Amino acid sequence: MSHISEELVKITSGGTISIPKQYRQYLEMQKGDHLKIGLEGDHLVLRKVHIS
Repeated sequence: MSHISEELVKITSGGTISIPKQYRQYLEMQKGDHLKIGLEGDHLVLRKVHIS
């Protein structure tokens, strides 16, 4: 993913963020997909998961 630069996103008052289009396209993410969220040190990590 080194060809995609970092982006600044803003947390809404409801606590949500938007995942920029270039990241969604790279990971082939669509509306309704599921993500796992976790902490690794001081990093927030999102992982795409498949629910069957």
